[in-house]
Amino acid sequence: MSLEHFTGDFPIVVEGLKTAFGDHVIHEGLDLSVRRGEILGVVGGSGTGKSVLMRAIIGLQPAADGRIEVLGEEIAGDHADDDIDIRARWGVLFQGGALFSTLTVAENIEVPLKEFYPEISPTLRREIARYKVMLSGLPDDAADKYPSELSGGMKKRAGLARALAMDPELLFLDEPTAGLDPIGAAAFDQLTRELQDTLGHTVFLITHDLDTLHEICDRVAVIADKRVIAVGTIPELLALDHPWIQQYFNGPRGRAAQDAQARVRAGTKAMDKPGGRGA
Repeated sequence: MSLEHFTGDFPIVVEGLKTAFGDHVIHEGLDLSVRRGEILGVVGGSGTGKSVLMRAIIGLQPAADGRIEVLGEEIAGDHADDDIDIRARWGVLFQGGALFSTLTVAENIEVPLKEFYPEISPTLRREIARYKVMLSGLPDDAADKYPSELSGGMKKRAGLARALAMDPELLFLDEPTAGLDPIGAAAFDQLTRELQDTLGHTVFLITHDLDTLHEICDRVAVIADKRVIAVGTIPELLALDHPWIQQYFNGPRGRAAQDAQARVRAGTKAMDKPGGRGA
């Protein structure tokens, strides 16, 4: 893989990645390129290391081998530089939100602002925090609430607001709809797509939610056998004969998600016809 591939249209490039916990190898020879401006869904069975891959990309999980470059900077590899800090250019929503329980939502959002821009006045930080609250779809009064006072869906949105604090180029979302009811999950999916359309960031999205994959992901990366075995659109993946892919996307839940999307597309076409409700 040439150095040119690590820049430009591929803000995240992973080559030959190996991760391990002691003698237990999670990834071996994993390659992945994420296109600028896409929402990439990442799927795989339990224990395949989806979250470990994300943590390796953002520098929280050391790589045993291989190289990772993010936004032109080497995170792992022979030339990785511990002094390079590009964390201000990405935002992360961890599973469950990972909010600081003793801080209000606004104070949680202010944490990265204080770390990377300590010169910003408290008044401006507060204004930025309230704007991010609004951007995440939370009511204004949520800014002064503590995580214990929020519902599960509101905690997810508060975590997203904190991830957006620095106006990131990259957004990492780890199981953002896990634990949400179908209505809440669909609303979060819609918010994710709207934010990506408006702000233009690249989204690395780990999920088990087939509706999310069909609804908002431009491509899907499948992790199995300790590596990424395929990357493509869902129709492209369905054309492959790997047993896990077929079981996942053509199982009962996969077929239900496909049927739901077909109904949505049919309804959209009907609305667009002359005389339709959308006319």
